Amino acid sequence: MKSVFKAAAAVGVVTVAMVFSNVVLAEGDLTRKPQALPDLVMGNEESDYSFSHKRYELETGTAYKLEIISSGLKEYALQAPEFFTSIYLRKVEAGGMEIKALGLTELEFEDEGTAEIYFVPIKPGTFEFYADGLQNKGMVGEFVVK
Repeated sequence: MKSVFKAAAAVGVVTVAMVFSNVVLAEGDLTRKPQALPDLVMGNEESDYSFSHKRYELETGTAYKLEIISSGLKEYALQAPEFFTSIYLRKVEAGGMEIKALGLTELEFEDEGTAEIYFVPIKPGTFEFYADGLQNKGMVGEFVVK
């Protein structure tokens, strides 16, 4: 009888350990001290239809800063609908302004320019980003959030 209780207790301990092995405890403001990601540059001397990076690997609960740069060679409308709804957006900095909003739909560049987004991924998954209307020219990438 004692061995049955010991076996049951061991299974219980293992189960509890498995359940809590992925638990992360956070203290403080998760949006502060963002990690800078490599800049996302749209268009270059070799091609108007290029992204400098086509894949970003991120982790939930980590603050990031992404600088998005338009070369001005084309009009670029950066979209990432599923990604934008799966992040906490802290702010966008563009044109000497700091914009605080609940979400993004699109970052449209009519000319050369820069925008920085500060965010924390909340939901894991693989999320596509693209320059609207230029996907067939190869302007597609992905955010991979673990």
